[in-house]
Amino acid sequence: MLKVERIAVMNLENAIRGARNPMNSWDRMDSYTDPQGNTVLGPNDLGLAIRLCSAGTDHRKFLRQVLVSMDITAPLYWWKEFDTYKVGTVANSTSTMHKIHAKPFSLEDFSTDHLTEPSLAVFTQWVAYLETVRLRYMENKDKAHWYDLIQMLPTSYNQMRTVTLNYEVLANIYYARRAHKLEEWHTFCDAIMELPYAKELIGACGGKTE
Repeated sequence: MLKVERIAVMNLENAIRGARNPMNSWDRMDSYTDPQGNTVLGPNDLGLAIRLCSAGTDHRKFLRQVLVSMDITAPLYWWKEFDTYKVGTVANSTSTMHKIHAKPFSLEDFSTDHLTEPSLAVFTQWVAYLETVRLRYMENKDKAHWYDLIQMLPTSYNQMRTVTLNYEVLANIYYARRAHKLEEWHTFCDAIMELPYAKELIGACGGKTE
């Protein structure tokens, strides 16, 4: 299970303006902001952006200036792979260290969508036991029970992080992960291509990423 919410794309118009700096071609800019506050790329600017993306990483530096913020909820086993992408990303996560005991455990806290029926039955018992341990900790604040929670927590536990990255990082992720065996990566790659002008810009990168 993976969910992407509260998406904001920023600085697109400034990034395009900067892409015109080498040729002093600002007079050809035809982008504008619509009444909803969204940047609309005109034919001149969109054409330039696509050509730069097609030319490779040395030419599409402007993608690094198109910033994206989003909330991602995903299991810990997915976050372990996402953490490969350290350059150009910032994330603030909900804390298992400080808040693991703050609410009762339930199946909805975990990604169980691919478990077989026998495994789901066993896992349901596991979650029930985690809740028993949590109640013990809440009763006496014995750190031993807290350690039980931390060390017994399955990697299917869902964590939400607010992530900031840019279109260049997203291009790298898209071409590296779109055929990954984890369905969570397919969901995330689909979300990438729904961003403004991602089909045109990231699509034009054609897998030629850093």
